[in-house]
Amino acid sequence: MLVTAVVSFGVLAGVQAFVGRFYVVPSSSMEPTLQGCTDCPESNDRIVVDKLAYRFGDPQPGDVAVFDGTESWRSGFSSPRSNNRFLRGVQNVGSAIGVVAPDANSFVKRVIAIEGQTVQCMPGDPGVLVDGRVIAEPYLADPPAHRVDGPGGAQECGGDYFGPVTVPQGHVWVMGDNRTNSLDSRAYLGDLQQGTVPVDNFIGKVRGIFLPLDRFGGLE
Repeated sequence: MLVTAVVSFGVLAGVQAFVGRFYVVPSSSMEPTLQGCTDCPESNDRIVVDKLAYRFGDPQPGDVAVFDGTESWRSGFSSPRSNNRFLRGVQNVGSAIGVVAPDANSFVKRVIAIEGQTVQCMPGDPGVLVDGRVIAEPYLADPPAHRVDGPGGAQECGGDYFGPVTVPQGHVWVMGDNRTNSLDSRAYLGDLQQGTVPVDNFIGKVRGIFLPLDRFGGLE
């Protein structure tokens, strides 16, 4: 029995290292597509991430993806692991089967624009524009989590005005579906890459939700 358990865990760890990974959605920034709660992680969506997707191709507009943050995205990150060795081991096992968040500063967002494309939402724009055309975003939280009032932004932008930003080679621009409650590329416009994320930082594409069972299913 013990040998079987060890072998099974080893196989699962291997699959998660090279093929797919289970993740816990850490926040509400991707609602309603993915449900999350910073203070109640036990009820958050558990998602299946395809790690092969970006070994044979790059992230594309519309993809919901998991990635590691750049240096500017990592500010304020602290490990969720316990200082107790036993509890830390239990947490690591839980992470391997997707019931505990990984010990990493990983994010899940939607890809909006890729290298060479120009993204913006400026005064008078009817929504987020990519290469001058408003993009259809039926996945956005409606009604929005927060009203946007004031001269610096608009409801159509889901927050402050931004852009235009031309995405550098090998990078992508990402945003959360819960647009008025998401820290995403817009929040890091002041860094060297204007908030964009290197393609090499992407871990995989979200394929679906496996827990809770009443939300089980694939992402469109």
